[in-house]
Amino acid sequence: MTITVPDTLSAMRATLRAPAADRRDLLGSMLEPSRPMYRYAPGEVDLVDLHLRSAGFPLDRDEETCLEALDTLAGADALGRMRRALDDGLAALTAATPDLEVPDITVLFVLGDPGDAVFMGPSLGVTGFGGISGSIVITLWPFPENVARLEVTAVHELHHNVRYAPGGVVWDPMTVAVGEHVVGEGLADAFARELYGDGLGHSRIGVPHLRDDAVFAKVVSGLGVTGMENFTSWVLGDTIAENIGGTPVGLPTGAGYAAGNRLVDAYLAETGLTAAQAVHADSGKVIATALDRLGLPWSG
Repeated sequence: MTITVPDTLSAMRATLRAPAADRRDLLGSMLEPSRPMYRYAPGEVDLVDLHLRSAGFPLDRDEETCLEALDTLAGADALGRMRRALDDGLAALTAATPDLEVPDITVLFVLGDPGDAVFMGPSLGVTGFGGISGSIVITLWPFPENVARLEVTAVHELHHNVRYAPGGVVWDPMTVAVGEHVVGEGLADAFARELYGDGLGHSRIGVPHLRDDAVFAKVVSGLGVTGMENFTSWVLGDTIAENIGGTPVGLPTGAGYAAGNRLVDAYLAETGLTAAQAVHADSGKVIATALDRLGLPWSG
């Protein structure tokens, strides 16, 4: 298999420097490799509209700010660092599970929107989506903390992509529960920490509540909730959920990540596995094992 990381920095720079009338087509061409990610969506997805609605860099404002951000990323060798991290992450996964089935993966690295208050604020300037086999999209603003974590962000999404690849865990939209999402985030963070240490490996969004027992208990109470429309509130928290029309459940930003780390750490400690070895671990078993180790009830 191969991991492809196109030169989106050059493509974005060319898009932002082009006449306004040409920018949409140029951006569409850059985003086209991500189309397989939306193969389950009803009808054909307008990739440019989706980009603009998902905190991707704008086409009609903030050009100089965005160009300066691209210069920062180029100076940090962002694409090279991510390519090397993905190769290292893949090597770790295949070493842990020699018969692992891994698809060819295309990773699109996209600059975020400096004018999006939720993206730049509660989301800390970074979002990633790697849950559809074969495609990863990372949207990022080069805050220093995010530049320092480029490798971590890449391998976190790689773990998701391999977890949900053919032969791995099946994400059935009709039956999947919050617990699967929470465990998936915890495993991806644990994998990143195995490669890069606890100081960088935790997703920033979950760090403030890693040791918050009340938040942990609240997330655990919702692990059995189904319906993907509910996941944003339980995993990302009320503020981000409300921004996209979701219903709040009383959780702070990043709650599901924090709880996922605690569950997965308990599971790995109990079983002696690594996150690389546990890439296909059943989320129900992870939760039951973790809560039993922590002395907490679980109804399944």
